[in-house]
Amino acid sequence: MLPGSAPASVGAAMAAESAESAEAASGPSRLGAPLVIAHRGASAYAPENTLAAVDHAADLGIEWVENDVQRTKDGELVVIHDAGLRRTTDVEEVFPDRAPWNVKDFTAAEIAGLDAGSWFGARWAGTRVPTLGTYLKTVEANRQSLLLEIKGPELYPGIEQDILRVLRQEGWLDPVHVRSKLVVQSFSADSIRAVHRLRPDLTTGFLGTPRTADLPSYAAFTDQVNPDVETLSGEFVAAAHRLKGPHGKQLHVSTWTVDDAAGAVRADELGVDGIITNNPDVVRDAVGADARAGAVGSRL
Repeated sequence: MLPGSAPASVGAAMAAESAESAEAASGPSRLGAPLVIAHRGASAYAPENTLAAVDHAADLGIEWVENDVQRTKDGELVVIHDAGLRRTTDVEEVFPDRAPWNVKDFTAAEIAGLDAGSWFGARWAGTRVPTLGTYLKTVEANRQSLLLEIKGPELYPGIEQDILRVLRQEGWLDPVHVRSKLVVQSFSADSIRAVHRLRPDLTTGFLGTPRTADLPSYAAFTDQVNPDVETLSGEFVAAAHRLKGPHGKQLHVSTWTVDDAAGAVRADELGVDGIITNNPDVVRDAVGADARAGAVGSRL
């Protein structure tokens, strides 16, 4: 159950858990090279948002992975970027009469039978769209950490509560994960406000580049402001770093999507705290980062 709807005993336990975690939760802090975050897993090397991409990131020694969450017709949370299934699965072949093939119009069982790998290459044929629960199990087994993006929350009313429910079921809302292994982000400020209201101990991120004059209002409910690299500037990073987020620590900046060494060096020089990339090994090598959390130069 979620805060506000749980029985008193459960609510008290959650409050205690939140209090234990809230002091430490703040997201990355700039101690050395920027944190390297594998965008949709190591998606330059394996089909995006699949377990194969997560595992490849782990093989490269990358701890932090980013993923996207949508909701099926029957309420299951699945890890896929697009609101539609057409680009990254064979849904058009399997269900030719079901255009426009949106995730929300298919059941979890129907999506589970789709091929989510052949579009990327023949060796990936038969790769599946993972549920969020299965994805979390894989990330945990790999001892990785997660930047979870809520996609299109306007399409899925209440998806924030659904995500928190699955995170709790999979053990991702305990103090250790909340403190150092999980960030929830979205392009929707309203969605991030909802997450912050429901679980104020969680580290959150807003995707986008607000006006610097508006950053103080974002700092009231989010710990990170994560801009597109095309909009990134040193002035923006400095303005964000002058502010403190809801946990009383410096507002952090992770930029996306940076896939080449020159771009990574430029982002590093502008002072970002994290770089989200399809090529995490390239970025890591370019900025001299040790991508394992807890090591010198890493964040969290």
